[in-house]
Amino acid sequence: MIRVALAQLDLTVGDIDGNSARITEAIAQGERDGAQIVALPELAVTGYPPEDLVLKRAFVAANRAAVDEIAVATGEALAVVGFVDAGREALFNAAAVCHRGKLLAIYHKHLLPNYGVFDERRYFDGGKGHCLFESDRGVIGVCICEDVWSERGPVVSQGDAGAQLVININASPFHKGKLQARERLLGDRARRARAAIAYVNMVGGQDELVFDGGSMIVGPDGEIVARMPQLEEDFAIFDVPLGSADRTDGAAVQRIPVELRAIEGTREPTLADPLDDVEEIYRALVVALRDYVAKNGFERVVIGLSGGIDSSLTAAIAADALGAERVLGIAMPSEFSSSHSIEDAKQLAANLGIEMLEIPISEPFHAFLEALRGAFGKVKPGLAEENLQARVRGNILMATSNRYGHLVITTGNKSEMACGYATLYGDMAGGFALLKDVFKTEVYELARWRNRAAEAIPSNVLSKPPSAELRANQKDSDSLPPYEILDPILEAYIEEERGIGEIVEGGADRETVEKVVALVDRAEYKRRQAAPGPKVTTKAFGRDRRLPITNKWREGPDRGLPRKVTGEKREK
Repeated sequence: MIRVALAQLDLTVGDIDGNSARITEAIAQGERDGAQIVALPELAVTGYPPEDLVLKRAFVAANRAAVDEIAVATGEALAVVGFVDAGREALFNAAAVCHRGKLLAIYHKHLLPNYGVFDERRYFDGGKGHCLFESDRGVIGVCICEDVWSERGPVVSQGDAGAQLVININASPFHKGKLQARERLLGDRARRARAAIAYVNMVGGQDELVFDGGSMIVGPDGEIVARMPQLEEDFAIFDVPLGSADRTDGAAVQRIPVELRAIEGTREPTLADPLDDVEEIYRALVVALRDYVAKNGFERVVIGLSGGIDSSLTAAIAADALGAERVLGIAMPSEFSSSHSIEDAKQLAANLGIEMLEIPISEPFHAFLEALRGAFGKVKPGLAEENLQARVRGNILMATSNRYGHLVITTGNKSEMACGYATLYGDMAGGFALLKDVFKTEVYELARWRNRAAEAIPSNVLSKPPSAELRANQKDSDSLPPYEILDPILEAYIEEERGIGEIVEGGADRETVEKVVALVDRAEYKRRQAAPGPKVTTKAFGRDRRLPITNKWREGPDRGLPRKVTGEKREK
């Protein structure tokens, strides 16, 4: 048995001094509480992902100097700390192993993920060889994140070489269902390696990414021994049962003797309950917004309140993340806004305790129309006039942001973003797109979950048909299939990369599928201009899904044809 402390920390990219202070504090806490090993997350010193910061020599040098200072501060507890190591002509995603004031060894991550949100091969070279730390308490291996995902990777190699416990440090981003996938994989690796795994993960928001923690101890039999909470910082110490892997010599294994401190008694393991699917997403959005606001130095946020479900959920999450006093809602009714929409927005603001302003847009909207009369000519009002209302609202929100320094939170969801049912420089204008990766049907699920404790979102918002209210009697269903039909098609096409034929074989109507696919393909230019937003699915727009804007590939009846951009005929 070895006593291991896992420090599940919320760190900030680029804040080398602040991160190092948090790391040193965690190591000292483990020292005080009798841990034999303290494990910190992947690239803890720099924050993850540092991206092109690692191309700056001064940044890499400062991170290395911080590691040397951290090593000097260590005592009897062996510390495993993630940082960027520099070779003569290469950079490495590395783990520093420090003990009794010294840097004992450096391990370089072997397997570099280069898919989805990851592009580590852009920056790092893969490592070779292993470090095993041999003590009279047991044999310890160290590896980094992706190294545990391969069936023939470093965890198995270290187990075969005699490791009884492998410390796996991580910055593993969240998507829904990720915790269960990790647990299955870690169980498989532990059984194959015949070694326990101490898995420590980062927590917190970083631009589009959310790190969900959920650090855990997996026994050599593959069973979960202990689990830390998701989506919150935590520090915990566990007694880890060791594997009984037989030692075999390997030329690529560096064996380092280490003397671990004695421990007394035993500690009962704690097993935090996993969050259910809806709460997991809600809390991930709360963390994402809280950290984006805090780490970028904003004091307050401003949200356009339409009385609809998307803006209502956005406001509720913002109030939970930041506190009601830091959220400003602005209702911007037009002549097409229903009376209940304004009343619903007022009721929402009252329920949440947030400040709300009402700024009608009819006057500026008609001023624009008057200014454009000569350019537009005599045409029946259409899409241009509808989108003009959204752009007037976007200007009001951005003007408020400029005046007071508030961050504008956009309210569009993934279903709308996928189909281009959003207005550039209108409802897409803002600094953070909170629901960008949340399908419309999930928006309703999240709203109902939020209302379980007490009604925050008015019941009328949940029951009325969704509408942009840009023309009389408008409904989303005028332009899009019902969301319960649309969202499964979008999930199949975007998340699962299934083609039209495959989706139709799954039971969807061909004409509907072809329409939806065409909408998605034609809206890439809009999505490229959208604000960043937190990833909660396996295939978020942006970092996960990168398609060319100029692109003639089409599947279906318009294959090979360019995207058509049509407008109305101008009459003199």
